[in-house]
Amino acid sequence: MFAKFQLDTSCFNILCSAKTSPPNITGASLSISVPVPPIEKHEVITKNNQQRLLETPNGGGTLKFNGVGKRLHDHQPDPSNQTLEKNPDRERRERTSESFKFVNKRGKLGLVNGKNVVENMQAKCSTKWVSYGGCIPAILEALDNIKDLDEALKPWAEKLSNKERSIILKEQSSWERALEIFEWFKRKQCYELNVIHYNIMFRVLGKAHKWGYVERLWNEMSFRRIEPINSTYGTLIDVYSKGGMKQQALCWLGKLNKQGMEPDEVTMGIVVQLYKKAGEFRKAEEFFKKWSSKGSMSHDGSETFRAMGSDPHLSSYTYNTLIDTYGKAGQLREASETFEMMLREGIVPTTVTFNTMIHICGNHGQLEEVASLMKKMEEVQCLPDTRTYNILISLHAKHDDIKIAAGYFAKMKEACLDPDLVSYRTLLYAYSIRKMVSEAEDLIQEMDEQHLEIDEYTQSALTRMYIEAGMLEKSCLWFRRFHLAGNMSSEGYSANIDAFGERGHVSEAEKIFICCRERKRLTVLEFNVMIKAYGIGRNYDKACWLFDSMQSHGVLPDKCSYSSLIQILASANLPHVAKRYLQKMQEAGLVSDCIPYCAVISSFVKLGELEMAEGLYTEMIQHEVEPDVVVYGVLINAFADLGSVKEATSYINAMKSAGLPGNAVIYNSLIKLYTKVGYLKEAQEVYELLQLSGFYPDVYSSNCMIDLYSERSMVSEAELIFENLKQKGGANEFTYAMMLCMYKRNGRFEEATHIARQMRELGLLTDLLSYNNVIGLYAMDGRFREAVGIFKEMVSACIQPDDSTFKSLASVLLKCGVPKRAVNKLQVTRRNDAQTGLQAWMATLSSVVGMDEDDGDDNDDVYYA
Repeated sequence: MFAKFQLDTSCFNILCSAKTSPPNITGASLSISVPVPPIEKHEVITKNNQQRLLETPNGGGTLKFNGVGKRLHDHQPDPSNQTLEKNPDRERRERTSESFKFVNKRGKLGLVNGKNVVENMQAKCSTKWVSYGGCIPAILEALDNIKDLDEALKPWAEKLSNKERSIILKEQSSWERALEIFEWFKRKQCYELNVIHYNIMFRVLGKAHKWGYVERLWNEMSFRRIEPINSTYGTLIDVYSKGGMKQQALCWLGKLNKQGMEPDEVTMGIVVQLYKKAGEFRKAEEFFKKWSSKGSMSHDGSETFRAMGSDPHLSSYTYNTLIDTYGKAGQLREASETFEMMLREGIVPTTVTFNTMIHICGNHGQLEEVASLMKKMEEVQCLPDTRTYNILISLHAKHDDIKIAAGYFAKMKEACLDPDLVSYRTLLYAYSIRKMVSEAEDLIQEMDEQHLEIDEYTQSALTRMYIEAGMLEKSCLWFRRFHLAGNMSSEGYSANIDAFGERGHVSEAEKIFICCRERKRLTVLEFNVMIKAYGIGRNYDKACWLFDSMQSHGVLPDKCSYSSLIQILASANLPHVAKRYLQKMQEAGLVSDCIPYCAVISSFVKLGELEMAEGLYTEMIQHEVEPDVVVYGVLINAFADLGSVKEATSYINAMKSAGLPGNAVIYNSLIKLYTKVGYLKEAQEVYELLQLSGFYPDVYSSNCMIDLYSERSMVSEAELIFENLKQKGGANEFTYAMMLCMYKRNGRFEEATHIARQMRELGLLTDLLSYNNVIGLYAMDGRFREAVGIFKEMVSACIQPDDSTFKSLASVLLKCGVPKRAVNKLQVTRRNDAQTGLQAWMATLSSVVGMDEDDGDDNDDVYYA
């Protein structure tokens, strides 16, 4: 069960920053970006540290949780190793100051490429460059403007520190320039390149997918005897993973293990992300547990806690990664346990943490827990961000709580947060599918006022909204707005054509098609949806004409084009036309399965043209297109309807030879066939096979078996199937009628009368055949009054009696002593005038059995006797 969150806010001495920058995610889906391993920190992050830093809103510091000093690793470079203006020590400042003086001096004395680099630097360099302070901004500016490295770096020759070289490499916009500078450093004997510089280059080259250069630098490290550190492997694993090379990424993990090194927390997080991205959530969990188990553990009662131990020294980022991994794996319990442990450890949940948990709980329908998490955010004063509200809007819209979704949209504004495109699009789509026109238009007006773009997906959804709301003119104007803007893509046009076409507005769909053609944006998509629209509108000639005109527009039909048209024609009982396009599809090499053949074969079968159906089946085999069980089922059922055992059996054998198992449709067809020809043994075998195969026989097949047993007076066998049908609620009027006939045929009038009573009680006496069976039963059993009563009920139900009905009633009159001549006269009267004859029959029967014409309802108890 989902664990309840317990949060002791007294343990937090600082509030969570509302400035947490969430990952760049669209919609409500969630993923957490992997941080760059600390390229400038040589020491390995160990799991045995006794202190952890909690990142504060102003950038860092050490805080106490419950009296214990703890350090929170957010995988950022050590403050002492960050950029020059951040946490500089005195020595660093002095060196920077001297360097800057030197630059100023050189800048005043000489020109580089005819320009005074230093004096113009402040006006040209980026804000980020300026933030580094010292000589770095001038160096980066020079490198940006001067191609020749000797010229560009001349003012600072032999003066660059390791950290300055790291920043220079890291700040290059292209991998080529970074590699050129790296090689320049190597050529200068005064510069020593260390593992951090190689780490930077691995990341730069890996992002550019220059794997050959990565391998070369790796070999070079070995040659120069530069030992890789944990972050080296972490960087390599990360870039290969993000480059879609999972196996190579895991090879780097294997090399790390062979070196006897244990992955640090950053590397562990990268590997977990790798598995998560690949959808291998179990492997992600197993890797984390294996990594955790190497530290000191204390058991805490749950599997998740046992894996993590009581003091795992994990950062908030790691907790967020684990929670998200469990969430994507659908492991709600594990995600909640990890969240609870995070709270116990005194790690302040960030907005990212809460967003992840809200998303997970919402996707599992735990909306009460979502509300609880929102309350907890208030308790720790961790303010929701725009992404939080977007998740809430999406979750409640999916659960059809549109008012709550709209409420969160309003709360976002009240919190002085600007809704973004995701906010508007999510709510706008929710309004559109609910045909909330007024609300949608208010939102559109807001977006227009803020100059926010409505994407094509939302635009087509709103087109559908207007159409379904019966506002056809508005839907056309809405489309025209985006068409005239000139930015609509082929996908946008096709979506709008489909919106009109699906609802039978063919002329409007045609107009959009023409608009697309005028813009010269016709693709196969527009043709396909227009063909579909013609099919829905039953304009089959137009569908064929449009298909035939595709090549004149420079568009080749694809598989969907052929399949759609063939299906349309086959469904319209035009298999001969469909067959021509099927042959063209075969010639184009676009037939990859038997589905189009099956559609046309089924159409021929429906029209009773079995010879054509078999001929097409033969063509399919000749083209080496393998038939599936559906094709065989269509042909077997067709011959079963005709009672053609030989042909049906031949297709059964062909299906078995192809190694295809039978299905319920085929088994039921065989039972129908064997019933038609009276093959009891074969029908029994198939019926048993149907049950053993895990398919429950349908009512028709069961009725067939009852019919076969009834014809042979196999009462107990028929009763067994009848009782099974009744228990499952499947027995219908025909089932009861067959059981009644069987009992009547075998002279078991008491059981037959009981069935007749049940039919009336269950409301299953509605068909002419059923009425005739009951009337015949009562006439045979001497229950004349009941027979006449059922006849009156039948006439009142507007069911026209037939010859079989009057045959049973004639026997009633004859048994009651009415002369045969009088009965024959009634028959003649009925033949000459059906209505007059019916009245004569009714009057005579009522007189003979002693019933008034209007007292039938007063004698219902007689029918149940």
